[in-house]
Amino acid sequence: MLTPEVAVDLVVEALHIVMVLVLVLVIPGLIMGLVVALFQAATQINEQTLSFLPRLLVTLFAIILTGRWMAGYLMDYCVSIFTRAATLVG
Repeated sequence: MLTPEVAVDLVVEALHIVMVLVLVLVIPGLIMGLVVALFQAATQINEQTLSFLPRLLVTLFAIILTGRWMAGYLMDYCVSIFTRAATLVG
């Protein structure tokens, strides 16, 4: 039976998975943004488009490196939800 406690557990687990998947993609971009900002501060180059391309490339590289793991992680969650669905409904 779907009780409020079970619903909260499902939402917490879903939010945890979303946070993990987003952090895997955002943190490399943040680090690259910091490196580019330090470079811009050191050289006094104030070009705003300079920071966009490195962050984009690092994010795409992170997707390439962790895409298979992220897809597997998400599929494991989906399988567990479908497995629990039979017990939650009846």
